[in-house]
Amino acid sequence: MDRGREDGSAMVEFLGVALILLIPLVYLVVTLGRVQAGAFAAEGAATGAVRALVTAESAAVGTTRADAAVRLALTDQGFAGDEGALTLECSQSPCLTPGGSVAAVVRVEVPLPLLPEAVRGWVPLSVLVEAARTGTVDEYVAVRP
Repeated sequence: MDRGREDGSAMVEFLGVALILLIPLVYLVVTLGRVQAGAFAAEGAATGAVRALVTAESAAVGTTRADAAVRLALTDQGFAGDEGALTLECSQSPCLTPGGSVAAVVRVEVPLPLLPEAVRGWVPLSVLVEAARTGTVDEYVAVRP
């Protein structure tokens, strides 16, 4: 048996296969972590925006508070405060009519890590994550403008 010629080849094969399998696996884990952070940010932002609006003294103050809640939820998860889009809808007019409902939809563009702009034509460079929440205005408060 001539074993001398194959000494060390198992190590080389292991390293080659490990690199081929581990690099995509690590990228997948990092990407899924960012998308999950975007989902957490969108969920928290939508919940915070609805709470901020239904408890406010007026719709104008509530909208300002909702925007601040969205920025805070996004920055908590490592996104820029302006990376999310907030849409508010009221079931009644004025918005804070007792018993009415308020809906908030937050959309966050999650950029894929480590992809240069040059590959935009081949693959999307971001994933859109969206969350929606609905809240009810308390029935036992006065109508607020």
